[in-house]
Amino acid sequence: MTRIVTLGDSITIGMGDPMPDGGWRGWTRLLAAGLPAPELHNLAVLGAQAKHVERDQLPAALELRPDIASVVVGINDTLRAGFNPERTGQCAARTVAALRASGATVLTMRLPDPGRMFGLPGGLAKPLSRRMQAVNAELDKVAARYGTLHWDATRDPETYDRRNWSVDRLHPNERGHRLIACRFWDSLAAAGHDLAAKPDLEPANPGPSRRDDFIWMATKGTKWVLRRSVDLIPYMLFMAVRDWLAGPREWVTGAEGEWLPALPALPAVGDTAAAAEPVAE
Repeated sequence: MTRIVTLGDSITIGMGDPMPDGGWRGWTRLLAAGLPAPELHNLAVLGAQAKHVERDQLPAALELRPDIASVVVGINDTLRAGFNPERTGQCAARTVAALRASGATVLTMRLPDPGRMFGLPGGLAKPLSRRMQAVNAELDKVAARYGTLHWDATRDPETYDRRNWSVDRLHPNERGHRLIACRFWDSLAAAGHDLAAKPDLEPANPGPSRRDDFIWMATKGTKWVLRRSVDLIPYMLFMAVRDWLAGPREWVTGAEGEWLPALPALPAVGDTAAAAEPVAE
């Protein structure tokens, strides 16, 4: 028996790959089918950030004593106010360290750029892209330190193929979930794990029609956009203006512990000394 425990957010839940019964299949089930005598426990939660994975999912995962565990998280961290990539990395590190100490082989992922997936204009995409780059830098450190099987989805040429993404451009569709399953299967094979048949990359079910996509965007998609409009969209507009005025330099800790791109110091009126202007989201 191979016990696989998966931690993370909606991508690990399987959103974008619907089943006829109304549930989600996703890459976790597809990967599990490629393992000998699999026992799958999917602990992922919608909207989870790295701190939620550590706090809420990790204890249950350790009780299950998995042979293989996955920790795919970080995109939600980039889409929230109070962004801090170092804190995201610390939570991910503690989660992975505990799983590795329990004897599990751990799968991790270098996450794709949401700005590219959304198809945003360059001025709006850049702030979101920088957030993802900062998170990925932290995830790379975690993978190197704890020896995870780390798939670089950012540089994989298949990642941004439009055929692999659902209408919301944030979640993989069936083909995209199959891609993730295949990439992780390849990593396990390269590491010498005993495996069953490799998942098929090509979809087994017909994709949604344009009418289905339109209905989704008019109902559930609209709700998602409205929720994100509260903090993400104003932030992206704000950051786009900052970039246009002065350009980012490096990540610094700002008010409320959020990490922000640093700007050149601005001289105060009547003062020759330069002072950085504090900014809080």
